[in-house]
Amino acid sequence: MLVSQEKTALWWRLNEKVFALAQQNLRRACETQLPKLLPAPLRDYPLASWLNTGVVYWQDSLERQALYWDTLRERGDQFLQHEAAGKPPVLKFAYELVVDARTFAQPVNYALVRITPPAGVTVNPASRPYVVIDPRAGHGPGIGGFKAESEIGVALQAGHPVYAVIFFPIPEPGQTMADVTAAEAEFLRYVRQSHPDAPKPVLIGNCQGGWAALLVAASSPELVGAVVANGAPVSYWAGNDNNPMRYAGGMLGGSWLALLAADLGNGLFDGAHLVSNFENLDLSNTLVSKHYHLYDQIDTEPPRFLDFERWWGANYLMNAAEIRWIVDHLFIGNDLVEGKAQAASGAYDLTAVHAPVVIFASLGDNITPPQQAFNWILDLYPSTDALKAAGQVVVGLVHESIGHLGIFVSAGVASKEHAQIVELMTIIETLPPGLYALQIEAAADGGWRAQLQEHPVESLHAHQRFARRDELAFAAVESVSAANMAAYEQWLRPWVQACSNDLTATLGRLFHPLRLQRWVWSSLNPLALATSIWAEQIRQQRQAPTETLPWRALERQSVQQLAAGLDWLGALRDIQTETAFLLGYGTLTLLGVGQEHQQAGQLPTAETTAAAPSPATAPTTVQESPTPLDLQEQLQAGDANTGLIRLGLLLQGEQIDVQQRQLSVSWLRTHTPLAELDDDTLATLIHQQSLLLWHWREAAIDTLPTLFGSKAALERAFKLYQALAKEHAADLALSERLSALRKTLLPTRRRGKTDDAITVDAA
Repeated sequence: MLVSQEKTALWWRLNEKVFALAQQNLRRACETQLPKLLPAPLRDYPLASWLNTGVVYWQDSLERQALYWDTLRERGDQFLQHEAAGKPPVLKFAYELVVDARTFAQPVNYALVRITPPAGVTVNPASRPYVVIDPRAGHGPGIGGFKAESEIGVALQAGHPVYAVIFFPIPEPGQTMADVTAAEAEFLRYVRQSHPDAPKPVLIGNCQGGWAALLVAASSPELVGAVVANGAPVSYWAGNDNNPMRYAGGMLGGSWLALLAADLGNGLFDGAHLVSNFENLDLSNTLVSKHYHLYDQIDTEPPRFLDFERWWGANYLMNAAEIRWIVDHLFIGNDLVEGKAQAASGAYDLTAVHAPVVIFASLGDNITPPQQAFNWILDLYPSTDALKAAGQVVVGLVHESIGHLGIFVSAGVASKEHAQIVELMTIIETLPPGLYALQIEAAADGGWRAQLQEHPVESLHAHQRFARRDELAFAAVESVSAANMAAYEQWLRPWVQACSNDLTATLGRLFHPLRLQRWVWSSLNPLALATSIWAEQIRQQRQAPTETLPWRALERQSVQQLAAGLDWLGALRDIQTETAFLLGYGTLTLLGVGQEHQQAGQLPTAETTAAAPSPATAPTTVQESPTPLDLQEQLQAGDANTGLIRLGLLLQGEQIDVQQRQLSVSWLRTHTPLAELDDDTLATLIHQQSLLLWHWREAAIDTLPTLFGSKAALERAFKLYQALAKEHAADLALSERLSALRKTLLPTRRRGKTDDAITVDAA
């Protein structure tokens, strides 16, 4: 095949850019990892200290080794007991099974459980229910309520009824992802029927549970009040450089390997394969840091270690159809944002999600980088005008450093971010459509205070390092994956299926390295039992050294250097992977491979990202949204309720204090006719009036008096907001905005005028 000179030049430029990126990443790895390899200043310890503490250190070290190995034996016993019990959820809270989807006409291995409030906690059945969906990505359910301070814990403490979607280790025969989504919708119907006086439930989705929650919200929007997606990868092609999981599908040649693993499992895909991928991401933690932390803190760490390992070591199964759907439509195809991910009745359309969406991501997450969590907004709503026209509210929260699992399991994150998200839900219906950033800062009373600030959708382009042009290479991955899958199904799959049966599948799972390391070192092993006898004697007489030993400092420094070396090797591996991916699939892209899968309309060019479109010219992709002409006719339509909402939106500043907004809305709905409106009507009015202000702010101000019908009514509205400002000690900026708007809308009455009709001076 002849290659044109233009494509040859493009290929050379691609090489230059890829190698420049690799050089930059290598320099960054050197700057961050190599300093950790340098020895610590251990010379501060005198020679006598080294000599005098040597025996004490080595005795302590041997004791810690015995206790460490005995903790691993306990882990093995715990693994066997958990397997024998059917791998129940690792929820910290008691629960009651209320809906079992295994009994449905199309059964799936899912169920809905109601969380039982702990002692001293009272929930209000009329409060908004929360439903937590944990990821089915190799592990079992329960991570959202893994600790007392967790997503479930903070919702219970706030008085909300809480439910959890759990799943069982083995899928039901023939179940599909569409069946799972339909079952989760049935769970929400049960929740709504159980709490008829409460607002619609909030769906909290962790990791893959995040896109599962969006699927439910898209297929059954009438059941969902809001969606919270924590570390949820929705735009799988997105990301910045050096996110190794992003390139895994391409480096493995597509989805055929996942189907091969399912065929070797006699139709069942072992979630342990996914967990192995996660462990391989962080070599230092998997091989050194996690185990050394247990060894170093052996007197206090075992309970926390064993709690986490109970969840981490319980690997669940999927059937071949499920893992193939996930890999083909999400990992490889990125079909969810394109509206091509197949459902039972067509395809899932995320623009059908009408509920507000809260996105929680972290800059320290190398499994789901923030671009994968946020870029679907750019794909569906390329401009602020499009997002507002759709009536969609999106709230983004970005942590500076926490890792992927920390988003769900960290007690500190639960007491700060998740607690504020729960508080945010009480006022989220009052937000006009738009993209908001949630900022959480320490309050003077020692707690946390949240603020919301609106941002243009176009600002998300600033977080795309390559203006998303690197996503073109993933279209080539989709084509290569389809070709490899066709070859596998044609030539290899019949032989693999013929050689697989229940016995070979069971043995394969039993001897998977993640399971093998647990049951081999359990009480089934006589050597482990002998170690436990020694460890028990040590526990009875152990006295850990209280002084700082120089040998202990040397030990910790040596482990730190070993971990840094593994981090260095991991960084080199990731750089090599990224370079190989971009060169290989970038070259295929230049040759035209994958053109039919390219999402060119969603990839901005330098010209389109240079400046954000104005409200008058920005494109709108939501067909159901009213046209500006239809909206303009609503400028003078409405009553006092409409006028109060428009006036409140005009008084809203760039930053919204969440606590203050909550008090204000509660106060207004007590003292005004707004109390007569239900939540859906209020949200509709806020949507309509925010769009009017977005398109025709000056005209909306000029026509505001006509909504009240008389100057006296408008005067009462201003007095109402003045009383609100005084009641809650509002900021000075609000008072200034109120005064300025009053001067504009309530000019001085002309001398001799006696009627109270609305008139606006020509000036």
